[in-house]
This record gives sequence, structure tokens and C-alpha cells, in this order.
Amino acid sequence: MNQVKKKVAFHTLGCKLNFAETSAISRLLPADRFEKTRISSEADIFVINTCSVTAAADKKCRQLVKKLIKQSPGAFVVVAGCYAQLRPEALASIEGVDLVLGTNEKFSLDEYLENISGREKPEIHVKRLTAEDPFNYAFSVDDRTRSFLKVQDGCDYCCSYCTVPLARGRSRNPSVETLVKEASFIASKGVKEIVLTGVNIGDFGKSTGETFTELLRELLKVEGIERYRISSIEPDLITDELLELASENKRIMHHFHIPLQSACDRTLRMMGRKYLREIFAGRVTKIKNLMPLAGIGADVITGFPGETEQDFEETYNFLKEMPVNYLHVFTFSERPGTKAEKMNEKVK
Repeated sequence: MNQVKKKVAFHTLGCKLNFAETSAISRLLPADRFEKTRISSEADIFVINTCSVTAAADKKCRQLVKKLIKQSPGAFVVVAGCYAQLRPEALASIEGVDLVLGTNEKFSLDEYLENISGREKPEIHVKRLTAEDPFNYAFSVDDRTRSFLKVQDGCDYCCSYCTVPLARGRSRNPSVETLVKEASFIASKGVKEIVLTGVNIGDFGKSTGETFTELLRELLKVEGIERYRISSIEPDLITDELLELASENKRIMHHFHIPLQSACDRTLRMMGRKYLREIFAGRVTKIKNLMPLAGIGADVITGFPGETEQDFEETYNFLKEMPVNYLHVFTFSERPGTKAEKMNEKVK
């Protein structure tokens, strides 16, 4: 007698890295036991891969969980990822949540779904992150026309406002050789564009002694991939070598998303950033000199503790002079467990 397949719906909140990981964990589930369905449909199991970069992201996650529980009252609800890593008890306290999986535990989703019946209370499987955490491989395929390839995870920067190191752990990466094999597999599926993603991709090589530019050089040898796109990259990690390679090769998209956060050096120091304003300006100038038609985007945080009207104007005037094509602007979001949470002079 054939076993009735469980209908599973996945949903991703947050970044391209999360999307790559959702795709990877969805492929863990055996096709003879599970059938994927849309998040808008009734399902036996819902899996939400969460983001916790801002308070708004946390709220969005809670709202979605409650909506899905109302949509399918008898469904088994799994909440995983960054928010789950940071606030597992808060998520488990939502009536209807059955399983909470941390950053590493979500990559064992298939094991946790071996038996989903008979649980009297939510289970939490979240371990403290350490320097020995593994790199969990991930790429998206069969989800969109382009693939997101995870090349790096974690961050060693510890900016004063950011919970990402707490949610993701230390910077780590696989070898160039391994990623080339993954890119080759993606190409075999007919995908033409790969987006290279991670938490801090310019920091690639911490685990293997290689560099991000070396990775790009080898990926360019993969037949079938026509475009490589670099996701967000820190200004202090954009090397001349990287820009020269990009300028010489049309398969690397001339698009750079560079976190600025503030153009006031005093604020950048309080944020714990690894650069000052002139580094950002120098990188943008170099990009435009080599690739005049390159698209450049930037992230900006307003209302950081201690930021004055003059500091804000400094950033505003700086950006007016920069050849930046678009901005992602966020109001400061106080995150529990960060240095900025304890800072005085909150901006109202």
C-alpha cells in the first residue's frame, strides 16, 4: 500500500543566503514521502526559514507563523534559521508552533520530520554557535531562472548594532574546488546566472587560505554559466584585483552593492565598522574609472545612537556627491545582545 505523502510548504524571510538555504533543506526531504506545495495552500507541514536583522523582520516572522496556523490549524509548524537561533523560546511560545530549529539544526530537517505526531509541547533544537561550526553547503536550483550559490557563512566583524555573528557564527567557507563543482552541477541544470551569496562574501578564504578573486577566476572556467553576480560586499574587502577582474570580464555583472551605513566617520567608529568614509569613496571612484556604466547601490542606517543632525547632514551631502544608483535606507533597529543596545543618546 502506497504511503500518503505529506504536503510541505516552505517560505523564506530575509536575504538571498536564506533563499539558497531554504532550497537546500527542501531537497533533504525524500520525494516518496513529501510533496512540496505553495505557502498559500493548505499543507501538512509549514517550514519558515527566518531572518532577524531588524525588529521588523522578527515581527514579520511572528505574523506569518500565526497566519499559517490559522490557515491550516492542524499543520505541523517548523520555524528555523536566524530568529530561531536568537530567540527560540519566544517562537516556541507561539501557540501552534511545533518545532524550532537553529542555524545548524535546520540542515537536519529530514531527521526531525521522521515523526511529527504525538508531541505534547514544542521541541527546541538550538545549540550555541562555536568556532568549530561546520559550513553547511547550499545553493538554489529549480526555484528561479537564476541560482543563489552560498560561498561563505558567518562574520567576524561584530559591528555594534548587528546580531548576525550571534545568529550565524564565525566566518567560514568551503574550498574553491568544491564551489566550482557545485557551479558545474548548477550549469548542468540549464541555469545561466549564479548569484554569489554569503554573510560577508569578501571575507571568503578564512577557512582555506584562498581569496574571493581566486574563486571568481575559477568559476569563470565553468561552461554554461553566462553571468555571475556579486551580492553585498564590504567596501574594505573590495580589492583592486577583484575590480580589475570584473572590468575585464563581461560575465561578471558590473553591479556592486556596498554597505555604507553612514558617511560620518564618528558614527562609523561607534558602529564598529572596519572603514571610514574615504574608503567607500575610493572604491566607488575606482569602480567608475574601470566600469563607467557599473550600477552601485548602498545600505544606510539613520538614527544610530548618538547621531546628530550634523552627522545626518554629513551623510546626506556625501551621498548627493556620490555616483550611487540606489539606496537601501533603514532606521536604526535596536537588537537585543548588541553593544548598541546599551548605548545612550537614543535618537527619537
